[in-house]
Amino acid sequence: MTPDQLITFAAVAEHRNISRAAVALHLSQPAVSGQLRQLQDEFGEPLYQRDGRGVRLTPAGEQLASYATRLRDTWRQAHAYRDALRGLEQGTLRIGASTTPASYLLPYLIADFHRRYPDVTLHTADGNTTEIVAGLDSVDIAMIEGPVGVDLPPDTAVHSWREDEIVAIMPRAHPLAQSAESAESAQSSRGGPAGLAAFGDYPLVLREAGSGVRQIVERAFARAGVPMRVALEIAGVEGVKEAVRAGMGIGFVSAMSMRHEDHALCLLSLSPEPLTRRLSILVPHASAPSRVVEQFLALCLAEQR
Repeated sequence: MTPDQLITFAAVAEHRNISRAAVALHLSQPAVSGQLRQLQDEFGEPLYQRDGRGVRLTPAGEQLASYATRLRDTWRQAHAYRDALRGLEQGTLRIGASTTPASYLLPYLIADFHRRYPDVTLHTADGNTTEIVAGLDSVDIAMIEGPVGVDLPPDTAVHSWREDEIVAIMPRAHPLAQSAESAESAQSSRGGPAGLAAFGDYPLVLREAGSGVRQIVERAFARAGVPMRVALEIAGVEGVKEAVRAGMGIGFVSAMSMRHEDHALCLLSLSPEPLTRRLSILVPHASAPSRVVEQFLALCLAEQR
């Protein structure tokens, strides 16, 4: 007994006529009759009887027809799903993203992707970089900030994506903000650059352990030999910004997280060179990505700048 024989039997049961079933299946009448004989031999008893120009199912044939019809319907659904995926008409995409890309890049990418492929279901998961890397087995594609690390699952591809600047933020009344502002930047939220040594005398607000921003900042201070006076550790970019507004100290965030801020906070680039990092896109199971993953990755890489 083969799936093709059962699908053929389902067509005969539906049309109650071998010739019409053959036309529906795009087969010759002898081919259909041959499959029916093989199926009857398999069961060892009649499954149908000739009835004028058509056929009538026996009780055993009626029972088998219920199974064969379900098999045929499942087969059709699987083919329709295959064709839909080929055309990206439907499917599911699970996206993981660390805090900065999740908050300031992913919403725009998802909106663009949804306009192109409205029937693809999107699921997102966020966390800090360490958490997203640890959860790669539960997503189809991930965006992280900071160092990628070496403990990635086998068959994970790493795509270098966008460059991001880490800036210091502080209230505009802070001594470093006032000294850094020049006459021409007085109406801007960004002051001039400041060396890391200038931050050694002030309390700092840092992201939680595992944050990509925190890793970059700590390494920069260590290289410069500047001690860090950590006044507060707090989860999330918005937590850092609120703590800075509350006067807890100087914070460090992605410059893109300040795009829609008012002028209450001042941004300082770090000198002698800006503190930058690469955002990366990780693709688990990269040797066999789905078409949905391929298209979303292409969209992300096309918009890197």
